[in-house]
Amino acid sequence: MTTDVTIIGAGLGGLVLARVLHVHGIPATVYEGEPSPAARAQGGMLDIHDYNGQLALKAADLMDEFRGLILEGRQAMRVLAPDGTALIEKDDDGTGGRPEVQRGELRRVLLDSLPAGAVRWGRKVTGARSLGGGRHEVTFADGSTVTTDLLVGADGAWSRVRPLLSDATPQYAGSSFVETYLFDVDARHSAAAKAVGGGSMMALAPGRGIAAHRERDDTLHAYVALSRPRQWFDAIDFTDSGAAAARIAAEFDGWAPELTALITDSDTAPVLRPLHALPTGHRWDRAPGVTLIGDAAHLAVPNGEGANLAMLDGAELGRALAAHPGDAEAALAAYEQDMFPRSAEATAEGNELHELMYGETSPQGLIDMFTGQG
Repeated sequence: MTTDVTIIGAGLGGLVLARVLHVHGIPATVYEGEPSPAARAQGGMLDIHDYNGQLALKAADLMDEFRGLILEGRQAMRVLAPDGTALIEKDDDGTGGRPEVQRGELRRVLLDSLPAGAVRWGRKVTGARSLGGGRHEVTFADGSTVTTDLLVGADGAWSRVRPLLSDATPQYAGSSFVETYLFDVDARHSAAAKAVGGGSMMALAPGRGIAAHRERDDTLHAYVALSRPRQWFDAIDFTDSGAAAARIAAEFDGWAPELTALITDSDTAPVLRPLHALPTGHRWDRAPGVTLIGDAAHLAVPNGEGANLAMLDGAELGRALAAHPGDAEAALAAYEQDMFPRSAEATAEGNELHELMYGETSPQGLIDMFTGQG
């Protein structure tokens, strides 16, 4: 089977690309390994920035739907010392340019904007190969294949499409997150709820931190950061939820109990999220008929830009293809020419932010940045 545009991965970037192509009358098919849209939780809150993510949604003609997802008040932010003392408190006055939405709800809007059958679920890619002349064959876990004139890897950190373009592989970034959730927090976890406030909270120290966000339905979603070798985390049995939470919490001995409660009082099992990254400035030579967007192209440590950049990649690639009808190579070259420096700059800035949050000057370096002293 041959298709015009084949997109691997139904994350936000791949779906924005499919939507922008649809707006311009260009057919595309998205292949996703997960069996259905509800196969797993889609992560927590996203702040959608007015200089990238919102531009992508405008190109997708979905701004009205996006505005309907915004959770008011979630741009409020608190930075706390380990003892719970407030170092910075910012209210949400609605002018921050980074309104917050739930990732899963945004993904649903994108899915609903596509024609029936545009996303093929349960199609896990195991490999891809060039057939020459810009055409590629994609192989799925069930042994079936598709042949495509234009292949886009939107398949994240461990992309099966990336090897067609680059030998680079993600490397462990020296730290990991442990993810937890607390539900019905105002009634059941009032001290932690008060510490987080109405939006986001960060409590930081060199090499460690606890961050949390208030989601919809009175839920706190927390990420506990520790700069430790991967082997340190591998020695923890995360199948024993209580023991794992206690081991992680022990690294925050002496911190305020309303902060460590975000670890020990989790209503879900703690989930380990090792952080990986591609080299800053990762790029490749132009190869006919294939390109990458999002984390497949420029995976970086979490910095608030990943989802926004993935959506902008998808929108810009879609617009480039629409602007060069019949000349996909010109479109891919134009897209990559802009994407490479854009992603390199965002990655470098994100690495600097990560250092401010968890490096030797934490949290003072971050405070200086927020107050304009840095």
